[in-house]
Amino acid sequence: MQRRDFLIKGALAATGTAALTSSVASAAPAVSVVNSSVTEGITAAQPMIRKSLKWGMVKENLSVMDKFKLLKDLGYDGVELDSPNDLDMKEVLAARDKTGLLIPGTVNSYHWKLPLSDPDPAKRAECTKSIEKALRDTKKYGGTTVLVVPGVVNANVTYEEAYERSQAEIRKVLPVAEETGVKIAFENVWNQFLLSPIEAARYVDEFKHPMVGWYFDVGNVLRYSWPVSWIEALDKRILKLDLKEFSFKKQNELGLWKGFDVEFFDGDCNWPEVNKALKKVGYSGWASAEVSGGDRTRLLTIREKMDAIFKA
Repeated sequence: MQRRDFLIKGALAATGTAALTSSVASAAPAVSVVNSSVTEGITAAQPMIRKSLKWGMVKENLSVMDKFKLLKDLGYDGVELDSPNDLDMKEVLAARDKTGLLIPGTVNSYHWKLPLSDPDPAKRAECTKSIEKALRDTKKYGGTTVLVVPGVVNANVTYEEAYERSQAEIRKVLPVAEETGVKIAFENVWNQFLLSPIEAARYVDEFKHPMVGWYFDVGNVLRYSWPVSWIEALDKRILKLDLKEFSFKKQNELGLWKGFDVEFFDGDCNWPEVNKALKKVGYSGWASAEVSGGDRTRLLTIREKMDAIFKA
């Protein structure tokens, strides 16, 4: 039996779904915070102890309440919403409180369409306002982070411009982050910006502010480097994790983006080494799947794979 098959089967057999130890109040849940990750007061040996996913991965035609029930039944601890969004706040909070499924954070929904590095000041301002809205929404949801893509480098935006513009805009929303107690978590994506872990750490540090950190995407960095290098460099700056795979073989044979078209444990991410590095820097908290979603069966498979990753 290959090592990865052994890891998957062994972990799936041994891992159960952790039960929440307290009910969720209508306001932000009472939590203990380790690396700014909601842990519900639970101590665990594994660095990743809470399973989440992105709201858009749920492809069942259900109400908000029934989607929350579905995810809770499948063994997820939380779900991340986009913000700003078209969901009814009261409906979302009722679903959260009824099911106990937490909302650990949100993903800003404007940072690609109107990036903080855009040459047009009006577009940058609109994105900044959307981040303020996301911070306030997240506080109501009981979450602790807003995921933000800090900038995009392209033919019309230089690296230096992206760096300066994005930091200037983020500084404008820091008072709202302080007001809400919700942190801004930058994520590494294929935006041709902040391509090295040392630079990413420096970008955070230059704010000299406790309300900014990093939302580390394990799979995204394989195009540029190795996850362990990023984890060690980012260290305590890591607020939360996104999980996905990447295959060099598929990238080389089928094209760059096809590298993501692979299941957990079938790509080139060394999950035991990722866990080891996370434990080394003291991370303990949320990990969210960011992969192709689907119906109940597909979502269950993803959760089972996450169990295996947590135990790898």
